[in-house]
Amino acid sequence: MKRSITNAPPTTIIFFMLTMILFAVEAGEIGINWGRRTSHRLLPSMVTDILLQNDIKYLRTFSVEVKAMMAFSGSGIIVLTSWNRRNITNNSTWYNLTVAAARSVQSAIEVNDYDYLHLTLSHTIDVLNPITKPSEADFNPLYKPLVIEYLSIMEGTNSPFSIVVMPFEFVIQNNLPLEFAFMDNKSNFTVTDNSHVYTNAFELIYDSFVVALTKAGHPDLNIVVAQVGWPTDGHPVANRANAERFYKGVLPHIKRDKGTQRRPGASIEIYIHSLADENLNGVTKPKFKIDLSGEGRDIYPTLAKGTVSMPNRWCIFNGDKSNMTKVLQQFAFACKVTDCTSLYPGGSFSFLSFDHNISYAFNNVFQTNTHYNVDGTSCDFDGLGEVVLDNPSVGSCDFQLEILGADLRDLGGVNKISMSSKIKPLFYLMMLMAAAWVYFQYEEVNNLRWHSTGEKKEVTIFFI
Repeated sequence: MKRSITNAPPTTIIFFMLTMILFAVEAGEIGINWGRRTSHRLLPSMVTDILLQNDIKYLRTFSVEVKAMMAFSGSGIIVLTSWNRRNITNNSTWYNLTVAAARSVQSAIEVNDYDYLHLTLSHTIDVLNPITKPSEADFNPLYKPLVIEYLSIMEGTNSPFSIVVMPFEFVIQNNLPLEFAFMDNKSNFTVTDNSHVYTNAFELIYDSFVVALTKAGHPDLNIVVAQVGWPTDGHPVANRANAERFYKGVLPHIKRDKGTQRRPGASIEIYIHSLADENLNGVTKPKFKIDLSGEGRDIYPTLAKGTVSMPNRWCIFNGDKSNMTKVLQQFAFACKVTDCTSLYPGGSFSFLSFDHNISYAFNNVFQTNTHYNVDGTSCDFDGLGEVVLDNPSVGSCDFQLEILGADLRDLGGVNKISMSSKIKPLFYLMMLMAAAWVYFQYEEVNNLRWHSTGEKKEVTIFFI
């Protein structure tokens, strides 16, 4: 997902999604998110291979596709399947509806004796008052009664409280030194809070939720970090070097159970955002070094194996500027349906000329559609596009070829694949929740590119 720091509204309050954990999750583990809103069509079996080779045991996906879920069966990977719906900022009415839905699902869990299911909502810092220091943290009065209601629903269920921690966004939105976003803060900037001294934003944000929950009467509630990451494009400091540095600090911190100032030695469960760019660009090679084991080694993650690129064909702007209104309309259309993050001011390809900007956007759409569609208009753009066989890349800007479309997303064919009697009740419960929110349309709120590279056990349902 993407967010523009310069143009977007404040951080999204709630990410709505439904998640199942198929096995018990141990504390202090490093998991990873895998979004399927990409042009590349990595086979789920390839993703399984990537996770196993990088010793990642926990995966969160943002869609429910039976075909994808079946690929992880028997792998030992804990899979969390999710729906992501409309993201609404500063909207207590929507939060109220979400809490009501959570109450309904929790009731269904209890009525049907699904005692191994746990429900949770995932919150960003906007449910808190503006953060200065953790000791002063509390839930925003607009949301506090609803949060307390939600906590009362979850009381006695062993459900965790789920949060989103994005230090990059926090320091920029609060005009703090960039160094405070990193665990290895090299500046003199710290936040002193009574006996606690905070040298990084991760611990400050986490402990702010600890304090807020304490004031709400839940001082010992387990907190899961559902999303943590660093973008690699769309802002001058959203780059690969900073992402590499960020993960090299935060992952060993989690793996070594260092905890936070207010919870020293605590084992924290986190989910990296994310396995691959949801940016409609290729993923056949890692962008930067990251040791997903949390040991802090200076290594690249394992590559995706078995991928085949599309034939050497690109779609570019043919240079016809006789109708600039049409050119700009087609450019806007291309950037609406694909990713133009790299072209934004401060982005890695912001140096491109006007024509190259148009070509880059056109090619992204072309590759997204695997070079053609049923009516043959993938590179038409109202007569402004043309297919070329010579690579049009410019300098460091690579006009990428996408992966051969080996896997098509199954968004609606769930009934075409039979499910075992053990899976059906859980699946139908998930479908019920999705149906309850069908009137919400999906809305992009991020303009940043995020990249990282049986025995019945407890299951957790997330609205995140």
